[in-house]
Amino acid sequence: MNQAEQQQRFEEWTTNHRAILHHVVNAFAEVGDRADLMQELLLALWKAIPAFRGGAQPTTFLYRVSHNTAMTWRRKRGTYRRLMEQALQEPAAAASTVNQEHLEQLYASIRGFPPLDRSLLLLSLDEVSYREMAEIHGIAENLVGVRLTRARAKLIEQMKEKFL
Repeated sequence: MNQAEQQQRFEEWTTNHRAILHHVVNAFAEVGDRADLMQELLLALWKAIPAFRGGAQPTTFLYRVSHNTAMTWRRKRGTYRRLMEQALQEPAAAASTVNQEHLEQLYASIRGFPPLDRSLLLLSLDEVSYREMAEIHGIAENLVGVRLTRARAKLIEQMKEKFL
């Protein structure tokens, strides 16, 4: 793959699948760290594109790269704060303040989960199949179901406590 093809694929994927990147960033990083994680994801994606052989869907490949990068970033990263949210504004920026607060509380709750469960919850919110989740993380499909069922139940309880 030459650099022009790599650039074209990178631009296509980051344009067509921007929401995936934003979901991963919001689930793994707090407001002040989101720009840094986005840069890490974009760099990892750029580096990984030549390894894509077409054996999986581009979204599966993108999920795998972004989730693995985010989990590694989270493990290695100390917390530091900088306000750079404008680069990470959601497409639904026109949503009401209440909805934005609920969404932020949901992401805050998801950030409290272990990295694998966090990733599975996020993939579930994006309606990724158990089979694809298993492929992304290199684990058994039934393990995805077990971990996700437990994580969802815990998340529901946490959200009930915050809103009731």
